[in-house]
Amino acid sequence: MKTLTKLFFIVLFAIATVSQSKAQSEVLGAWKSTAGGTTSLLLVTPGYFSIAVYDNSGFKSTQGGTWYSSDNGGMLNIEFNSADPSKVGKQFASTAEFNEDQLTTTFDGNTTTWNRVDNGNSQMTGVWQITGREANGKMTEMKPGDRKTIKILTGTKFQWIAMNTKTGEFFGTGGGTYTFENGVYTENIEFFSRDNSRVGASLSFKGSLNGNTWDHSGKSSKGDPIHEEWTRK
Repeated sequence: MKTLTKLFFIVLFAIATVSQSKAQSEVLGAWKSTAGGTTSLLLVTPGYFSIAVYDNSGFKSTQGGTWYSSDNGGMLNIEFNSADPSKVGKQFASTAEFNEDQLTTTFDGNTTTWNRVDNGNSQMTGVWQITGREANGKMTEMKPGDRKTIKILTGTKFQWIAMNTKTGEFFGTGGGTYTFENGVYTENIEFFSRDNSRVGASLSFKGSLNGNTWDHSGKSSKGDPIHEEWTRK
C-alpha cells in the first residue's frame, strides 16, 4: 500500500504543471504506467483528472479531482481518494515534463514515466455527471449535490466514480476502454471495485448525444434495465 500511495502522489503532485496552452494540450488524454504487474491509468480532461491502480488480482485504489494551471505551476484539488479519504478537499502543487508521447513526473526524488494511450480526441471527451434516471416510465431529475456519480472519458478510455465530495466517502468505480459508433456505446471493463469477476466483460448501450446531454439506455453490469441522462460538466 505504501508503494501504491507513493505512486499516486508522484503523479498527483505532477500532472498540472501546465502554465502554457501547449502544455495543457499535451497533458490531455489517457496515460498508462506499469510496474511489477501493477497498472496505473491516468485520465486527464480539461479541468479534471483521475488515477486508477489495478493488477491481475483486481482493483487497488483510485483518486482524482479538478486541476488548473497557474504562473507558478499547477494545482490539484482532490475530490475522491479511495485509499485515504482525508485527502479529499485538499489542494496540492505539481510539476511534470513532456517528451513527445511520454509524460515524466517527479516528486520527492521519485520519477515515473507514463506512456500515452490517447490524446483525448473524441466527441465524448470530458467529465459527465448523471443528472437523470428513469423510474416507473418517467425520467426523474437528479439534482447536483455532494454525493454524485461521474464518468470521465478520453479518446478511448473511461472511468466512473461514485463519491461524496463533502464527506470523502467512496462508493465504487470501474473503467476500461470504450467505443461509441452508430448509436451504440460499448464499455470493455478492465477494473471494477465492486466485483472483480466482471473484468473482461463488455456492456453495450443505446446512446445519443444532444449537445452536452447524453442519453444512455441498456442493462447494468448486474443485468438490470437502465435509462439515464448524463450532462457534460
